[in-house]
Amino acid sequence: MVALYITIDTEYEYGFTARHGAGSRAQNFARAIKGETPDGDAGIFHQMDVFDRHGLKGVFFVDPMPALLWGTGAIADVVEPIIERGHDVQLHLHTEWLNLLGNKNPLGDRIGADIKDFTRDEQRVLLELAMELLMEAGAPRPVAFRAGNYGANDDTLRALADLGLTHDSSHPPGLMEGDCEIGLGEEHRRPLRRLGVIEVPIGCIGDAFGGLRHAQLTALSYREIVAALRHARDNDFACFTVVSHSFELLCRQRTRLNRIVQRRFEKVCAHVEKMRGVDTATYTQHPPRPTKRKAMAPVLAGAPLLNGTRMVEQAVANALYGRKTQAHVEEAEGEAKPVARAIRYLEIANQARVL
Repeated sequence: MVALYITIDTEYEYGFTARHGAGSRAQNFARAIKGETPDGDAGIFHQMDVFDRHGLKGVFFVDPMPALLWGTGAIADVVEPIIERGHDVQLHLHTEWLNLLGNKNPLGDRIGADIKDFTRDEQRVLLELAMELLMEAGAPRPVAFRAGNYGANDDTLRALADLGLTHDSSHPPGLMEGDCEIGLGEEHRRPLRRLGVIEVPIGCIGDAFGGLRHAQLTALSYREIVAALRHARDNDFACFTVVSHSFELLCRQRTRLNRIVQRRFEKVCAHVEKMRGVDTATYTQHPPRPTKRKAMAPVLAGAPLLNGTRMVEQAVANALYGRKTQAHVEEAEGEAKPVARAIRYLEIANQARVL
């Protein structure tokens, strides 16, 4: 049985409050957490509705740092509904919020884009404070952590071990050019012990157009995710991690539904409900165990048809949901029709391979 961790990085939007000031909390909650749009909500409450409809469990990595600006009530509004509905709350942390705290900054004048930008002792201060804020907001003591932007390093793992957290999930083998500086490579794709914690890598697949592709809801198509889960099951993976965000089912401006990604999320959940040998898991009830095998695991090979479908689909999504105004959207919808037909043809070609 593959333990599937569907992880939702759940966070207020730092950039929105940096632009609009400390009085923007309610608006920030509406757009980044609840995902309000004229056509319905698409944030964590909608995501939990989909999970519940299909009998699945989600892992919500919640960033409590905005509590230093707004108080723990801002985080309780996020944490309490997740706990009440039986899903998992673990620790997330974006250090950008220190920029807005002034003399409330627990590290004085020290700021940084990622937690890796701080010393081990400073990281321990931030992590301990974040754990306390999360628990004050109603969460059980967390056992797992994911760095904002995946921006952790080996000192992060040491600090987590110092504080008794047992798991980290900041290493993305499919994003080795990103912000993560944990001393692991793209070959490390199974949970493994490192510096006192169990590192749980983000899932990935091979890309026919080069390299690896990380298992994020906006980065893979529905068919790629399903193929990756089948591959994990057939190759005796103990677990597989997929990443999403509280605002990921919205357009880039957080004002409209991204119907392509929303449908993708719902289709993945519906498929997992019926998929033999794969079930969702949480860190609280079923924490990942380190592999007894080599950390390197076989990766789903790239396939031009499978990966090409996603590339065309992403082009349509960017055309439709990267536009700022309704006029731009209407223009893009007309442009997207022939591309949407191409997606359908590619899906038919892929059907025998993926379903």
